[in-house]
Amino acid sequence: MKPGVRALGIAESFRRDADRSTLAGAVVRADRVLDGLAYRRCTVGGTDATEAAVELVAELGRPDVQYVLLGAVAPAWYNFLDPSRVQEAADRPVIAVTFEASDGLEAGLRDAFSGRELDRRLETYRSLPDRRELSVNDETVYVRHRGCDRDEAAAVVRAFTPDGGRPEPIRVASTAARAGDSLVGSLEGEENDTT
Repeated sequence: MKPGVRALGIAESFRRDADRSTLAGAVVRADRVLDGLAYRRCTVGGTDATEAAVELVAELGRPDVQYVLLGAVAPAWYNFLDPSRVQEAADRPVIAVTFEASDGLEAGLRDAFSGRELDRRLETYRSLPDRRELSVNDETVYVRHRGCDRDEAAAVVRAFTPDGGRPEPIRVASTAARAGDSLVGSLEGEENDTT
């Protein structure tokens, strides 16, 4: 892959005591150069993460980005990201990369939600693309994709993962999200100190 090819990584960070999560979008070139950042918030346990991701894509407004890499499909306590909606908004392939083996999320969803909230999340979860195991630099990641085939998704993940198993756009977005969340936490602490 050419060094100037760009991907938008989207990842999140949240504090256990907070009701909001920070999503960061990081535009990163295949040669590991950071080329843009944006932030959005979503509700922990809510249903607004997809909208926040779509807003990140729009805010960055980068026609030179060729791929969107999601660092989760269920951030912020089951606030699902819908790769199909993100792909439609971005008009480019979306690849969700996760890093742990899993028997699925249905049992956790059933423990955490009921009624309409459960039904809505199960519908979104069941509509996700199939999750496939992928070996990257002697590590295993799990990939879902929309807007590209399996081989292209694997090539993109490998091209943006120079070391270890975490694609650089997701790693940078995760680092930025943690920093943004830390800032929000410190500002909220300052506000609480003055009231």
